[in-house]
Amino acid sequence: MPKPIERDYLEHLKVERGLAANTLLAYDADFAKLRAFAGARGRDILELRQADLSAFISGLRESGLGARSTARAVHACRGMFKFAIREGRLEIDPMENLRAPKAFAALPRYLTPAQVEALLAAPDVATPLGLRDRAMLEVLYASGLRVSELTGLAVKDVDLALGVLTCMGKGRKERLVPVGRTACGLVRSYLEGSREALAKGRPGPWLFLGRRGKLSRMTVWRIVRRYAVAAGIQQILTPHVLRHSFATHLLEHGADLRSLQAMLGHADISTTQIYTHVSRERLRKIYDQFHPRA
Repeated sequence: MPKPIERDYLEHLKVERGLAANTLLAYDADFAKLRAFAGARGRDILELRQADLSAFISGLRESGLGARSTARAVHACRGMFKFAIREGRLEIDPMENLRAPKAFAALPRYLTPAQVEALLAAPDVATPLGLRDRAMLEVLYASGLRVSELTGLAVKDVDLALGVLTCMGKGRKERLVPVGRTACGLVRSYLEGSREALAKGRPGPWLFLGRRGKLSRMTVWRIVRRYAVAAGIQQILTPHVLRHSFATHLLEHGADLRSLQAMLGHADISTTQIYTHVSRERLRKIYDQFHPRA
């Protein structure tokens, strides 16, 4: 008998998406409310229909739950039903046309430049794995790639002479992304020695190799977290935080939104604009900390 769908989905979020423990606990509480709601109607969660879920959302609002918390619950449930469809446990998404109450978007988490330096210095480049990991971390921070874009890079996608790489983003859209000299130098060193040692005679097309060929997203998450601990970074670190750090630091040093949008591969510039809020929040904190009349 399969596990309840919410258990499978939470495990997916923990292992493959790397969500923070607090977020998983919040989603677990949301799913508990949904299961209790379904049980009161004599149904399983996957037997709920759009009218049921509309009533569930209304009930959350009427119970006094805030707009942000309600929006989170709707987001969690929407993701769970999409996951159920991908897993073949559901045919029609009952939440397809349901909307959550509006809430302010959460600001992305990012590292300080000092934390980035500590993270990049953590791998031991004297070993093949350490050099691979250092090159990989440098590319993540230098390019702002998504983890799936990083693992999908082939050797032919990187032009070290020009300092650019070609990646396949969301919607199978190809884009060119510049990469700095430091990252290019480390990739060159990795290609000249470590990659061949890791390939063991079976290199394949992929730029970054593991023991079984192409690196998985989960492996990259584990690598990033391991070096975050070694670097003394307290927050839970994922590859996406490096993407946020890339965007935030570029914007703080004068990059324009349109260029940033192109580098990140955002279809809509409104997605990129969240980083202007990050920058403003940081400026406010600096002002409050150092201005004598703040």
